Amino acid sequence: MKRIWIAPSVLSADFACLARAVTEVAEAGADWIHVDVMDGHFVPNLTFGMPIVAALRRITSLPLDVHLMIEAPERYLEAFARAGADRLIVHVEACPHLHRVIQAIRGLGLRAGVALNPATPLSALEEILPEVDQVLIMTVNPGFGGQAFIKRMLDKVRRARRMIDTLGQFIELEVDGGVGPENAPTLVEAGATVLVAGASIFEAPEGPAEALRRLRRVVESAHVK
Repeated sequence: MKRIWIAPSVLSADFACLARAVTEVAEAGADWIHVDVMDGHFVPNLTFGMPIVAALRRITSLPLDVHLMIEAPERYLEAFARAGADRLIVHVEACPHLHRVIQAIRGLGLRAGVALNPATPLSALEEILPEVDQVLIMTVNPGFGGQAFIKRMLDKVRRARRMIDTLGQFIELEVDGGVGPENAPTLVEAGATVLVAGASIFEAPEGPAEALRRLRRVVESAHVK
């Protein structure tokens, strides 16, 4: 049985209390910490850079899953590696020389992932899939947290799962965007192994720790079934 990883996205955390927020979800059982890096060009928002990744590295031993939603990510791979990233995810749409970028990430000793925007077909993965450790399916248009899940992406997750299984090697299938307790069981059933959850954890009325525990309960219940 595949392990289902939960990766809280700090994009939705209170930036004024970021260390406390990360510590809280770590103590509540988070598996990874997801860090959305945005440059205001590839996506219409500005968020974190290497200093934030380095700061997070000092306060948690959890894997840092760094999602580079930026133009020319190859220019910053070494800097993010030095800052403490464990996994680097780049977008197919941002990398004309994708194979070279993936090889560079792996050459730094990091896990390498590729992400697809909602309108990008899975066929874009055909030549690179054997080279990656994880695939991230965007289930909202990237750039902002708190968006509603695009329901049509559920079928895309299922087709990505089949594509990975046909290849016959272990690759994590990550889902990012509008993920919460109401759709997590369906995503697990569709084949996702990593759930990135932002607003549903950090903006939950009951607080991040209890929200994460609730998400874990529904995920584990769905996984057992």
